[in-house]
Amino acid sequence: MNNKNKSQEYDLLFEALLSLKTKEECKAFLDDICTIKELDSMAQRMQVAKMLRNSGTYLDIAAETGASTATISRVNRALNYGSEGYTTVLKRIEGEKDA
Repeated sequence: MNNKNKSQEYDLLFEALLSLKTKEECKAFLDDICTIKELDSMAQRMQVAKMLRNSGTYLDIAAETGASTATISRVNRALNYGSEGYTTVLKRIEGEKDA
């Protein structure tokens, strides 16, 4: 598949996500397109990101979430050097100003 087609596929997914209005709609959509394991992994990474933002230690985060240190490290790298997606979402759901 060429990059143009892949970009169009991504755009369709992003538009679909942005069209959702409620948690129930989001849950129903994600239930349809993701496996339970994929949902579990995404939820775990969000929890890891939240705990890292709140200065949690790798050991505490691993113990509480069951995440591997590799996953915690990956999320930490995204928080520090990524596209600020985690930061934007966490600010918004935690009600911070300028989000």
